[in-house]
Amino acid sequence: MTLVVSIGVNIYQYQVNKTLEVEKMSLFEERNKFLLDLASSTVALGSATTTIADLEKVVADLEEDKDDLKDNLRDEKNKNDDFEDQIKDIAGTVGVLDKLSKTDKELLQKYSKVYFLNEHYVPESLSEVDDEFKYDESRPFFLHSKVMSFFEDMVEDAKDDGVDLWVVSAYRSFDTQAQLKGDYSVTYGSGANTFSADQGYSEHQLGTTIDFTTTGINGGLAGFENTPAYAWLTKNAHKYGFTLSYPEENGYYIFEPWHWRFVGTDLAKDLNQADSHFYDWEQRKIDEYLISVFD
Repeated sequence: MTLVVSIGVNIYQYQVNKTLEVEKMSLFEERNKFLLDLASSTVALGSATTTIADLEKVVADLEEDKDDLKDNLRDEKNKNDDFEDQIKDIAGTVGVLDKLSKTDKELLQKYSKVYFLNEHYVPESLSEVDDEFKYDESRPFFLHSKVMSFFEDMVEDAKDDGVDLWVVSAYRSFDTQAQLKGDYSVTYGSGANTFSADQGYSEHQLGTTIDFTTTGINGGLAGFENTPAYAWLTKNAHKYGFTLSYPEENGYYIFEPWHWRFVGTDLAKDLNQADSHFYDWEQRKIDEYLISVFD
């Protein structure tokens, strides 16, 4: 009985030891597997850390590239803006040159005993003055076509203010001026030079100049300076582009209060503001207004 118990105990002990050995081996294998997994995870973590660092560098490089691209884009935009401004300037200059090339360069020249208009000069276009604006409706008078609207606005506004302005002389050709000066010379001798220009030196040949008469002086010129018409023109003519060519004590002819020349609103207004007259300014300064003479 004792032997049987002893054998049983030994068998049980063997089985326990066997079980423990198996569990020990299992734990050892699990430990090794854990160590392998840990080592693998460590390597993976190191690799991941490196990858993250690399990605962070890539991101930083991309941010720097983005900033560089922004700077480049800004520079290109500025260049394009500058180029566009240059194009506009060039286009504007071309436009100005084109406009000047199509504008009669004679319109603002000083013709009274200074510059000469030859016998072939005729304004680019002439229009006949309507009868309502003429003192003598039987006589044809012509003006530069581009001056006509300025003239009509002025005369109509004067009439609204109770002032009558009638044309008694406008465009004169070279030959007409020669005949007129000849007639005056026969009558007045050398005295004609004080009030009448030789052919080629008359502002009337430009088609931009008008001699006015008004009520109270029987269609003549004498006494015009004492009329409401002269006072109105002195105060308002510059608004329509007209200026008095020969004021008192000018160096060319006698005082001609009836003689008004169209020079464009810009020049006429600036002359009025400066309390100056057309022949007071240098030709170079006057020429700057040619581009806007009909604006």
